[in-house]
Amino acid sequence: EYISSRTDVSDHTRSVYEWYVRDILGPSFCDLPLDRIGPGVVSESLLKVHHSGRQETARRVRFFIGRVFKYAVMRGRADSDPTIMVKGVLPPRIKRSYPAITDPEKLGALLAAIEDYDGWPTLRWALQIAALTFVRPGEIRFADWSEIDFEEKVWRIPARRMKMKREHDVPLSRQALAVFSEARKLDAPSGLVFPQISKLTRPISENAMNVTLRRMGYGKDEHTAHGFRSSASTILNGAGFRADVIERQLAHLEPNEVRRVYNRQEYWPERVAMMQSWADMLDRFKVMSLI
Repeated sequence: EYISSRTDVSDHTRSVYEWYVRDILGPSFCDLPLDRIGPGVVSESLLKVHHSGRQETARRVRFFIGRVFKYAVMRGRADSDPTIMVKGVLPPRIKRSYPAITDPEKLGALLAAIEDYDGWPTLRWALQIAALTFVRPGEIRFADWSEIDFEEKVWRIPARRMKMKREHDVPLSRQALAVFSEARKLDAPSGLVFPQISKLTRPISENAMNVTLRRMGYGKDEHTAHGFRSSASTILNGAGFRADVIERQLAHLEPNEVRRVYNRQEYWPERVAMMQSWADMLDRFKVMSLI
């Protein structure tokens, strides 16, 4: 009932909510009467998701459960929101650096391995886009075709999907556009750019890109999907690109609001040029690795 009431959200967001209900929480939780779902039941369910390796999903599910209960309270169907009592049940996020390959030749070898990957093509495309755009893996997973503008050569990621909750524009190089053009042929009915092999209405899983890297022989201490951001930052800084431009393209938040607005306007031509240069560099790295 709550999901049906959310006429303000996209079809994709609604499908994510339905996924929470159907596959993450399941009937053992969702079929219970509201008055049977207390803090203990909620915490047990959230910890089960967390310990399965889907830590960020557990946080989002907690938020979703809270929204459902607030809806129920407003309609006189529940007395309180049990998620308020379990705020500390999930371990805090641990700030960490992600393993990343920063040596150009080794990075080129990785890119060549991704290009030769013969598994589900969605995963190959997702990893290629991670390398070319250095966008966060979570933002890649839920990419929607409505965000990709082939004419303007830009990927406009809405604020609701960004870590900093601010809209982020990604200039698309020729190489990135070629990957998106290939992925477009899949034409998933959900509008997802990177759907699962078993269910085209669902995005690739939280760990899918990292699992693919492991299958290609890259250990968790060597490189991760998130590590492409560090690869790009390290190499671009070393190549002499302006730090402010790199940071803006990484979607790191500028603390000064006035300067933040200025940066968005002023740096766009430089960001466009930098992203094309980066894609060209990656092509050269691939050639280097094969010599």
